[in-house]
Amino acid sequence: MGKVAKRTWKASGQSGLPRRDRKSCAYHTYIPDPLVGRTIRLDGEVAADVGEAEAAVAKLNTEARTLCDSEALARLLLRSESVASSKIEGLEVGARRLLRAEAARGLGEVSADVTASEVLSSIDAMANALEGLEEGASITVDSVLEAHRRLLAGTPLAEQGGQMRKEQNWIGGSAFNPCSAAFIPPPWELVEDYVSDLVEFCNQDSLPPVAQAAVAHAQFETIHPFLDGNGRTGRVLIHMIFRRRGIAPRVLPPVSLVLATWSTEYIGALTATRFVGPADSPEAQASLDRWIGLFAAATKRAVDDAAIFEERVGILQEKWRARLGCVRANSATDLLIRALPGIPIFTVQSAAHVVGRSIPAVNQAIARMVEAKVISQSNIGRRNRAFEAAELMRAFTDLERRLASPAGDTRSSPPARRIPRRSSRTV
Repeated sequence: MGKVAKRTWKASGQSGLPRRDRKSCAYHTYIPDPLVGRTIRLDGEVAADVGEAEAAVAKLNTEARTLCDSEALARLLLRSESVASSKIEGLEVGARRLLRAEAARGLGEVSADVTASEVLSSIDAMANALEGLEEGASITVDSVLEAHRRLLAGTPLAEQGGQMRKEQNWIGGSAFNPCSAAFIPPPWELVEDYVSDLVEFCNQDSLPPVAQAAVAHAQFETIHPFLDGNGRTGRVLIHMIFRRRGIAPRVLPPVSLVLATWSTEYIGALTATRFVGPADSPEAQASLDRWIGLFAAATKRAVDDAAIFEERVGILQEKWRARLGCVRANSATDLLIRALPGIPIFTVQSAAHVVGRSIPAVNQAIARMVEAKVISQSNIGRRNRAFEAAELMRAFTDLERRLASPAGDTRSSPPARRIPRRSSRTV
């Protein structure tokens, strides 16, 4: 059963701190139930919510074209997920900044945008954690540790990467003692066993995938197995489960962004899962149902918003064709319009590689698209000429802004967290 254990914190005697930060105290750590062997039953309404969310994720992965076929935009969604809980101000790095930094990296240049480069590293870490994980594959303790290692690589905390904590941590209160903490995870000596139990649970198939991901995420955040990077790693775990269970092989719904928007409900529902008492008690069951229901709703909302973006990109492509007039099928112009969602910022060489046409043909198509104000010219670094589709990047920014609105519309429901600003830049 879930319980609390009383521990004593002994002050270090460090001078130069306020009295509240250098005192000794008694504190209580939370000892959760293991997941393996625990019976988890879903309330009828929650089961329906879970089924609806899973159907939406599966449909998005089957029917979506822009987000499935567009590596650049898929990586933008991955960027949003990977930095949602990071101390990097990732959501302040809008689509244009990030894509320009990525384009510079592709050209072998060092981007002057340090924050964007750090966000790119975070994207790479999440992508690498999910790479090769297919339906039915096993999640291992080592794969979770490796995900954490990659997430912290290149940061001041890199030495902690892939290392389970060997000391007590806590959430909230003072940075120097747990006396006033909002939550204190299990003692460090129990962490290894809890992580092993969690991974075994993640490899089971008895629960629907969305419910399994919800329970695993809650348990991971409760264990808090690392000194830093728990939020990002916990989000990776959600998508590892989605991939392993086969419902999101290509598109990762930005669940984390919705949960971040619903932060009060998220924290409240997550905290409620940390019950004290038998796991099969009505109170424990109700708390778990509340959390799984919220997680399912966030998943469905993330998919719905992504689908709106899909529709908007299709409308944009129709408008581009209307501006251009007659576009011959399979011409360089036609192929570039189709490819543009995947390369919102590109060079002549990269576009020629993507569409499989000669440099002269692509140059001609680009000139035509610039004249029609489909794209505009910019520069990457000192010497490299590039082109960008500002309307496409604004569409993605609007997606992020919609995800930040509790009601899904920033005009009637203001953003609940920091988000990219709408660009005033026009093509």
